[in-house]
Amino acid sequence: MFDLLQTYWPHILAVLSTLLGTVAAVHVAMTKRDVRSAIAWVGVIILSPIIGALIYGIVGINRVRRANFVARRNMRRSRLGEVLAHYAIDPGGVETAFGERLESLRRLGDTVCGRVLTSGNRLTPLESGDAAYEAMGQAIDQAEHSILMETYIFDRDRIGRWLADKLIAARKRGVTVRVLVDAVGARYSVPSILSYLEEGDVTVAAFNGQVITGLRLPYANMRTHRKIMVVDGAVAFMGGMNVRDAFCGPDAAHDTHFKVTGPVVADLFAVAADDWHFETGEVLKGEPWRIRLSAGEAGTAPFMRAVASGPDANLEANHRMLMGAFSVAEKSIRIQSPYFLPDNIFLSALVTAARRGVQVEIVVPSKNNLAIVSRAMNAQFEPILRDGCRIYRSAGPFDHSKLLVVDGRWAYIGSSNLDSRSLRLNFEIDLEVYDEDFAGFVERRIAASREGAEEVTLDALRRRPFAVRLLERVLWLGSPYL
Repeated sequence: MFDLLQTYWPHILAVLSTLLGTVAAVHVAMTKRDVRSAIAWVGVIILSPIIGALIYGIVGINRVRRANFVARRNMRRSRLGEVLAHYAIDPGGVETAFGERLESLRRLGDTVCGRVLTSGNRLTPLESGDAAYEAMGQAIDQAEHSILMETYIFDRDRIGRWLADKLIAARKRGVTVRVLVDAVGARYSVPSILSYLEEGDVTVAAFNGQVITGLRLPYANMRTHRKIMVVDGAVAFMGGMNVRDAFCGPDAAHDTHFKVTGPVVADLFAVAADDWHFETGEVLKGEPWRIRLSAGEAGTAPFMRAVASGPDANLEANHRMLMGAFSVAEKSIRIQSPYFLPDNIFLSALVTAARRGVQVEIVVPSKNNLAIVSRAMNAQFEPILRDGCRIYRSAGPFDHSKLLVVDGRWAYIGSSNLDSRSLRLNFEIDLEVYDEDFAGFVERRIAASREGAEEVTLDALRRRPFAVRLLERVLWLGSPYL
């Protein structure tokens, strides 16, 4: 056998390379929606025999199959629909309150999200890590039945251990607790916070892999970037904030998180419960997990809907909702994002809005925790500035907030960054909010970040040395994977 391999190994490698390359290339052609992505992957497969196909198998497959629990999920949603029917916004309800254009956006959300738009919700902004963690800690201390938490990063630092101790204390007094942390995000701390929680008898899991032994193939590139905590089925926390000490203190990084009550909490719980079921096989049912609505009067604003997106049945839901919002904008689109690297379809929608007279403003941080991303963003700025959009680099500490508002009436908040990873690869959770008061808060929050900011201009971009501009374009080529 060894002599045979020694004699014919070039032929065996050639056959193996052809077989793997053909299978991988066929998969690319049949599954990729973007022609540029497909061509790039075929190039990698051809130019790197065997290795290219293996790389594609690990990071190129962008669709997680979760069919094993789709039927159960649909059954849970049907029961959930019965509970929330009293708060559902009927067709025409948005048009009466906010006009015909936003009514068309509601119809888009009905088809894209598969969840109803509900009334009777309440939304409390938490504008710093100190405020967010304090509110979360109080909710954990008051928990009587259950706590379900899902997050990307849960550091084992001062604030992480403080919150973990509260979860452990809740478990000791009889509260049912489940904590799901992304397998990549859990590696941000060594040792992981998961072992600390396990020692305190908290049931934990790592999403899509194991912290020590590795990631689950072939879906290693698919991460949960969601940040959800639901307490007693009555109050939820969501937004862009991970659990880490970097967001606490006077000189800390900025972020914006939210406390939520009302019918939309049931949808946030359902999203996190589905992820827990996918990872562990456990269905969260029974008395501890019963939804206990704390809702306002039916028919009252803010109207809200959970937008779950990810590389499964919810592929590009966030992208589609934002495209719809840009298309109905009449006066203004204001965006704040730490990582602004969307695809050309997204940029074209913004530019089209600007060309028809919509005021488009984008705020990104001047100090970024990912220097490569900051450089790559510069490569996209020139064409959108040329067509009438305005871009600002905010002063002060790094701001991780993800905020968007259209016409001062519709807001979009949550975990999604405006890059290819969040808009296609990651599992994300956002809220669309129809409410002038809340939209006004988002506009003021973005305006505050714009104070003292440096406006990015075409002249300044063009004056930079050629070597710098070339470097940024090279980094931009890798933007789908940053």
